[in-house]
Amino acid sequence: MIISALILLALFLFTWWLSVRLDNYSFVDVTWSLSFAPVVAWYAVSGDGWLPRRLAIALLVGAWSLRLGTYLWRRVASHHPHEDVRYAVLREKWQANLKRTFLGFFLVQAVLVWLLMLPVRLIAQQIEPGFHLLEVIGLLLWITALIGEGVADAQLARFRRENPGGGICQTGLWYYSRHPNYFFQSLLWWGLFLMALPAPWGWTAIIAPLAMLHFLLNVTGIPLTEKLSVQKRGDAYREYQRTTSAFVPWRKKAHTDASHP
Repeated sequence: MIISALILLALFLFTWWLSVRLDNYSFVDVTWSLSFAPVVAWYAVSGDGWLPRRLAIALLVGAWSLRLGTYLWRRVASHHPHEDVRYAVLREKWQANLKRTFLGFFLVQAVLVWLLMLPVRLIAQQIEPGFHLLEVIGLLLWITALIGEGVADAQLARFRRENPGGGICQTGLWYYSRHPNYFFQSLLWWGLFLMALPAPWGWTAIIAPLAMLHFLLNVTGIPLTEKLSVQKRGDAYREYQRTTSAFVPWRKKAHTDASHP
């Protein structure tokens, strides 16, 4: 785990340096997503657990990391040199000590990845041959979440292509949740937690899904995204907030305007 920490430190320090050079801090999103792949590869190679289990977890996490990282790279690269609006807000807030504060922010992201990978480390160390029932359930949950997150991202990307002038995406999964991508991302780590439970000290992996849930619900996920959406869309987004679940996909509430269907 020391080596994985060093890998993450190097990746995020390089990204911070690159972001300063390019004057665009949005690249941290790409590094955050892609950084899981080298760490899971290291855990799979260095682990002492049952080989099929190590290969399975490396494939699962690696595929998710590369898919999300590629998706975010395309988004960030297409907007460069314009910064993601979330980081533009943080830039304004931290302008008195911009570089140092963002350095701390990047290092916090590295620590978060390190914590989120705790279940993977435990899974890679599980020596028992054969897959436990909890591992199978966790695997099915992970695959469901991976597909759900991919579908949500694809639906949002398609909406933005078809509506270059903006608007609020309320098609597909976005009809039932304002942040289905965040919901499925959280579900991924609950799947990993279930897969880690049969391992010695597997219960300690609970820190990963709880940390992810906290960041999505209370820190850089929903709160900042919602604040910016209200500022940009006004009453239209407030109505979306009133009628549509913030996180868990659920049926809509009735519109306040009788003219709405």
